[in-house]
Amino acid sequence: MINAMNKVNVVTRLQAQINDALGNNFPPGPNCVPWFWIINLQKGGTLPFCLFLMYKFDNYSTSACFYTAAHGSYGLVWVLKHFLIRDPKWDTKTTVLSQLTSFLLVLGPYWLAPYVLISGIAPAPSTARCCAAMIVYVNGVVLMVVADCYKFVTLKHKRGLVTDGPFALIRNPNYLGEMMLYGAFASMVPHWIPWAVLAWVWLQLFLPNMLLKDASMSRYPEWDAYYQSTGLLLPWIPALFKSKRA
Repeated sequence: MINAMNKVNVVTRLQAQINDALGNNFPPGPNCVPWFWIINLQKGGTLPFCLFLMYKFDNYSTSACFYTAAHGSYGLVWVLKHFLIRDPKWDTKTTVLSQLTSFLLVLGPYWLAPYVLISGIAPAPSTARCCAAMIVYVNGVVLMVVADCYKFVTLKHKRGLVTDGPFALIRNPNYLGEMMLYGAFASMVPHWIPWAVLAWVWLQLFLPNMLLKDASMSRYPEWDAYYQSTGLLLPWIPALFKSKRA
């Protein structure tokens, strides 16, 4: 990771250092709590949180039910994925206050979307809008899970770059899937707050993580060819035409 940090620009390096200081090593120590504790608590707690909001605000509208079903089911999928295909990075030990800052700065703000919708701060979206969002959500959650499963199984048998399957055209299909599903949640809420939360998370957390991953993977001999034929989040169109001619 140190070598990767030296390969990214100063802004990305600063973002990564801030994220590490707040999310992993916020003093005082020791680093004694696995990162997944707070993540799984928030993800798995989303369904009961949304149901509580529906009860508190007596809002059992179609849009509230759509949102609760989508965001709540994603939380359950995440927890199930954690136990079936465990990602070792979530076993990283953090400080107790880092668990708190992770919730306050990233995980907790995800709950603003259901609060704004179900409390009535935002107007209710149309049924058609909710249905369209559900289509994006389902495709996003499938892409995220498939990408994580594919990477997990591939790396079990061969370490190195994963360049086929869902990674054949884009280098971060798991991030794309997660952005699709959270974008679907935000689109169900006609208000600027959910999009502001996503802009913060995507620019401060997702983008530096993807750039650091690129920098780390550049140590492999086949990296240059893979980089030139793929996109960071979306397929690199010239590469598609090149592969067709080939």
